Amino acid sequence: MSRKGENIFQRKDGRWEARYVKGHELSGKIRYGFCYGKTYKEAKAKVEQIKAALMNDKPIPTSHSRHRFAFFCEEWLKMQKTRIKESTYVKYDSILQCHILPKLGGSYPLGISTQIVETFKTELMEEGLSVQSVKNILIVLHSVLRYAAEQYPGVFPAVEIRYPKEPRKEPRVLSIEEQQSFVSYLMEDMDECRFGVLLALLTGLRIGEVCALKWENISLRDNTIRVRSTMQRIRNLNGDGNGKTKILIGNPKSDTSVRTIPLSDSVAGLCRQKDPHCLTAYILTGTESYMEPRRLQRRLKKYTKECGLEGVHFHTLRHTFATRCMEVGFELKSLSEILGHAKTSTTLDRYIHSSLDIKRMNMEKLPPAGM
Repeated sequence: MSRKGENIFQRKDGRWEARYVKGHELSGKIRYGFCYGKTYKEAKAKVEQIKAALMNDKPIPTSHSRHRFAFFCEEWLKMQKTRIKESTYVKYDSILQCHILPKLGGSYPLGISTQIVETFKTELMEEGLSVQSVKNILIVLHSVLRYAAEQYPGVFPAVEIRYPKEPRKEPRVLSIEEQQSFVSYLMEDMDECRFGVLLALLTGLRIGEVCALKWENISLRDNTIRVRSTMQRIRNLNGDGNGKTKILIGNPKSDTSVRTIPLSDSVAGLCRQKDPHCLTAYILTGTESYMEPRRLQRRLKKYTKECGLEGVHFHTLRHTFATRCMEVGFELKSLSEILGHAKTSTTLDRYIHSSLDIKRMNMEKLPPAGM
């Protein structure tokens, strides 16, 4: 006779059916498996054998066993708050709220498998997200899974995450002729904003670094720029009624992004032309009021359109600066430090783009055929 809670009962056809927990759906709904026997004892023996195989003869821990994956996401995020920058925290929170929790939050951690993660990844790709966005989401998911695994030592399923690969695309870089034309345009009736765009083109500054740059960060005695801050617009998690987003001025992207950039004599000369003699003024405005990145992006779009340039974003200026440096024989380690990269490989892989003319010039260095 079956006992209460065993999930073993006799069917109308006379057979005995034993039910067991096979796994969980993405929604967290239990997925059952079934086995049958001519007698109660046969059905019970079969289900006990299956349960032992599923759990590898290890019991499910009772601690936290009823918590869904959303619980571990929230606990992981709380743990990160004191370790990371506010902007990174907001990024993680957005990834969890917008992508991971809606699809996986209701699952039980022990029910999340490699196949479920693959399905999740496929759904993200089908939503039209970029490869890099999907990769960032999976990186956060991987971190939460590692945290959850610590709560189930020895029994947490091994979950393999295969990150999507993005086809390599050649970034937009201004040709020498395009750069000369754009520089001439910016220097015509050059106001503070045009000066800031020109400074970025000639030093490789990121858009957030340009927006946060004040005249106190530029030394015309030493001919240097000290990069100490960056500006970005992030989600406002305070719920203070001041809007869904806010401007954050904080530390640069990484430790290596805090750097000192030497200025050439010509660039230092441009700075002297625009120096407002107010150290607390932002270079993009000449006042103590800042210009945020979105507005600067719109200005750049206007400038490039009037100059007849297509496909130019602010990061194009940075790529162009790095490419020009290598074309004139810039030492790689120095360039990497000027750009604020932790590794020279990052500089080589992402920012060095030889033009066809440079490639042809190098080909001409080869000895003639037959030599």
